[in-house]
Amino acid sequence: MKLDTLTLQKKDAKHHIHPFSDYKYQAKPSLTRMISRAEGVYIYDNDGNKIIDGMSGLWCVNMGYGNQSVVNAVAEQMQELTYYNTFFGTSHPPVVKLSEMIAEVTPEGMNQVFFTGSGSEANDTMIRLVRHYWSAKGQPSKSIVISRKNAYHGSTMAGASLGGMSAMHAQGGLPIPGIVHIDQPYHYEACVEAGEAIDRAEFGRQAAQALEVKIDELGEDNVAAFIAEPIQGAGGVIIPPETYWPEVDRICRERNILLVADEVICGFGRTGEWFGSDYFNIKPDLMPFAKGVTSGYLPLGGLVVSDEIMAVIRDAAGEFEHGFTYSAHPSCAAAAIANIELMHQSDIVNKVKNVAGPYLAEKWHSLSEHPLVGEARSLGMLGAIELIKDKENFVRHKNAGEVAGICRDHCFNNGLVMRAVGSKMIIAPPLVCTNSEIDEILEKVWKSLEMTVSSIK
Repeated sequence: MKLDTLTLQKKDAKHHIHPFSDYKYQAKPSLTRMISRAEGVYIYDNDGNKIIDGMSGLWCVNMGYGNQSVVNAVAEQMQELTYYNTFFGTSHPPVVKLSEMIAEVTPEGMNQVFFTGSGSEANDTMIRLVRHYWSAKGQPSKSIVISRKNAYHGSTMAGASLGGMSAMHAQGGLPIPGIVHIDQPYHYEACVEAGEAIDRAEFGRQAAQALEVKIDELGEDNVAAFIAEPIQGAGGVIIPPETYWPEVDRICRERNILLVADEVICGFGRTGEWFGSDYFNIKPDLMPFAKGVTSGYLPLGGLVVSDEIMAVIRDAAGEFEHGFTYSAHPSCAAAAIANIELMHQSDIVNKVKNVAGPYLAEKWHSLSEHPLVGEARSLGMLGAIELIKDKENFVRHKNAGEVAGICRDHCFNNGLVMRAVGSKMIIAPPLVCTNSEIDEILEKVWKSLEMTVSSIK
């Protein structure tokens, strides 16, 4: 028997602790959004309202909802081998096949995969592994990991420490020792701080060179790695200037620092390439991934490790004392295999590169004509708009976060999931969006912006 929405909301408030939520909702159960089913690029609430999912769940449902081939693959695997661990030199056919499939699409020299249950676990694994690597090379002092402010790398103790979000650091005594942060390559923010437009290319070079300054400050012999998302996702779809990544690559190579490209959001087609590293021509040593590998159908993450690093670790004495109960869970691996097969069959990466991504970019850029929008930027199936009070002088609203929250709520009420991040509104729609569905997203964004203007008057 299907329960009515209010009954579900009350039961939810009584027992369910939501992630990233203000728990005052428990006193007001009716505020909880109850999503009951999904199909294609749409989700439906418990009352049957149809909502286009402009965020792919949490950046993950790349191939859309309801793909029966993935559902069938998981069901078949559960009949054969529901679960077994991969500890102590154990394996199973699904992880063998999945490892090979991932190696076929990763950058050159990246052929080794350590599996986890999430992107957070993948980044925890990265810290453990890079420190083990340098110790195996006789350089145990190389243990510090440099990250960026406003980055997001998960919400475990290590993942949240790698991330550069002050609100997360304020809870739980973060960051943990051995992790430091440099400024992000956020060009529009720099213009806001300057009160005028600044040269994008020169800003990109300077933002990258902050890494070199930090390495000098800490000492090259103490720095193990630099981690960054090719495009900062949860930070607000921060797309770095074209001058940024080549300079970062140079610095890491010259200073003997491992380069970690966090592909949890950018990986598996979102940029119109298999990985964000491919788009920006980054040469990573390690790549954490998750989300799009299964399109969110089941939880799976991992860390792609270069052949060079694995050669050192393989020759090191003893075991790598690290792993998870659900590393390479066979049913989750089956979901990933079916999802990647579907990506190949539909040629989705090329479609994002040549059809959906360019179409979204063209339509998205038109939002810059709206009086509330200071910048509309996009890349592949990612987009952000900067909500602004005075475009010409780059002046934000004093209550910028509140304005974005108002816009987010209008979006949802208009049948669109769009996320508010500080003064920004962002989207990451499923890669399978058609042009007509992109048009629908844009119509609803524009309508919501108009309603926001009325609300803040």
